[in-house]
Amino acid sequence: MKYLITGLGNPGAEYENTRHNIGFKVCDFIAQEQEATFSSSRYGWVAETRIKNKTLFLLKPETFMNLSGKAVRYWLDELKISRLNLLIITDDLALPCGKLRMKTKGSDGGHNGLKSINEIMNTQDYARLRFGISADFAQGRQVDYVLGEWNAEEKIILKEKIPLAAEATRSFVMEGVDKAMAKYNNN
Repeated sequence: MKYLITGLGNPGAEYENTRHNIGFKVCDFIAQEQEATFSSSRYGWVAETRIKNKTLFLLKPETFMNLSGKAVRYWLDELKISRLNLLIITDDLALPCGKLRMKTKGSDGGHNGLKSINEIMNTQDYARLRFGISADFAQGRQVDYVLGEWNAEEKIILKEKIPLAAEATRSFVMEGVDKAMAKYNNN
């Protein structure tokens, strides 16, 4: 059984430690735990690993956030992976910093990465793990906030919550989305 785990973010060193790149951070953490290595490929960086009898393909699109759907669609088709085995890991302004929420479908909520995926795949029915970044910014400053770096307090939260997001991802793969939601949606 194959799974595509896609962490959303923007490529480039200037975005590496920004709130918008939490999806990349979670994928990096999983790859490090599994001793998997990312290599540059079409539309992104891909790492392959196994958990028991499941094969995980970790994808960090290099298409920039607004075109994430191109990478997701390409790799689902290329690897012949069912949409049911797709998990998108993304930042979410509507959740407090570090709060996790897994869903099986939904709107883009104003998130350009999810908007691109919804448009290109012509569906909103796919699992996503939303990682809260809160909305602690002045009116009109959203772009600066999501593309801003984590502050000291947030970095402390990340040390606990990135491993938890990796656990939730493993649960999605090993136990299914319903059990993963029941276990991790209150964290």
